[in-house]
Amino acid sequence: MQFLKKEHARSFFSVKFQFVFREAEVENARVKIFPKQSTIPHRNGNAESLGIYVHVPFCGSACDYCAFYREEPRKASVEAWLSGVEKELTLVSFPRAAETFFVGGGTPGVLSAGNFSRLAKMLLRANGGNAPAEWTVELAPGTVKPDKLRVLRDSGVNRISLGVQSFDAGTLSLLGRRHAPKQIFSAYEMIRSSGFDNVNFDLIFAVPGENHLRWENDLATAIKLSPEHLSAYCLILEKDAPLLARLKKSGKYNPEEKSSEREAELYLKTWEKLSSAGYEQYEVANHARDGKKCIHNSNTWKMAEWLGFGPAAASQCGGKRFQNPANLALWLEKITDGVSAHEEIETLSAAQLFEDAIIFGLRLAEGFDLSELSQRFGVPAGTRLPALAKDLREAGYLESGIPENIWRPTKQGLLVADAIALKILEIRN
Repeated sequence: MQFLKKEHARSFFSVKFQFVFREAEVENARVKIFPKQSTIPHRNGNAESLGIYVHVPFCGSACDYCAFYREEPRKASVEAWLSGVEKELTLVSFPRAAETFFVGGGTPGVLSAGNFSRLAKMLLRANGGNAPAEWTVELAPGTVKPDKLRVLRDSGVNRISLGVQSFDAGTLSLLGRRHAPKQIFSAYEMIRSSGFDNVNFDLIFAVPGENHLRWENDLATAIKLSPEHLSAYCLILEKDAPLLARLKKSGKYNPEEKSSEREAELYLKTWEKLSSAGYEQYEVANHARDGKKCIHNSNTWKMAEWLGFGPAAASQCGGKRFQNPANLALWLEKITDGVSAHEEIETLSAAQLFEDAIIFGLRLAEGFDLSELSQRFGVPAGTRLPALAKDLREAGYLESGIPENIWRPTKQGLLVADAIALKILEIRN
């Protein structure tokens, strides 16, 4: 298994599927871009789950580790964006009622209570008046206000994802986050007081200059607050983000701090501590209590369908992948003209979806059933994939003692999921 000695990790998924982590019957007069017959059968034989992702591109300031597209939250721009989303929802119809809504960014919390109310009404209207089973809104601690939470709760939002990142003031400053630790506690108290019983914390580890004790304190604090869900991500030093340039200029950049060995050690310690605290790991970076897994992301990882609205939003629906331009003005120009803003449209073959379901399945703690995926997409598994599974079991990367068609990664297997993915693409091509 020499290929697994490659640096584990992030680049494969961030490049090939960068759009993924960003998640009704309608009037006949609407433009029907996605015919129902083009949907792909779900593994249980029912129609695919549909998720709706709305991208809020506004940020009051850019975090130093972030290289994503953003817009300044000027009042006129926000109003134009809202009108654009409303227009886009009339141009792109939902092929069926959505199971999940996910409002992400950017920093959705820069929207006012009135903005949130308007957005919620237009989403529900586009979904035939049906509230989704899960409705997530991302909020930064400094943007949490009682009036916004009240509107979100009354509108049907039932899950808040709080961008904590760290409880350490020095780490927050290094990352360029605008909130202070005390704002995290205040925001969390407001969220709980508003009646939300499904809360996620986003945390980041392997930050330059971070020692083990600092990260352990972050985890301990998060566990003590007891959110239902924790997402613990390894920091990626994006080459276009200010943080890497600043570290190099100051002479504080140490490549050994970002070695695969150190990151693997941090992953394993994180997983162990969260498991001991009652959090079930269900994906490389995601952990939940009481069955509160994120439905939207889980469906996405299993190659369900989702539609994205707003600039830079991406979609996978009707056997195609596409995205909107990462430019508010260009997106608005197309939407205002009454045409779809979709670009980079890729028609997906059954073989592509089969491979992608396998690749993302390698990041799931439950793994996947190769026979079910083969049946679902109508693609034969062949002989090389079962042979690879045998090698992976012998190397300790897949669990043994279970049916051979079940690919369930061990902890070591989760660490090298990207390397295995590259091997799968190699043998499939």
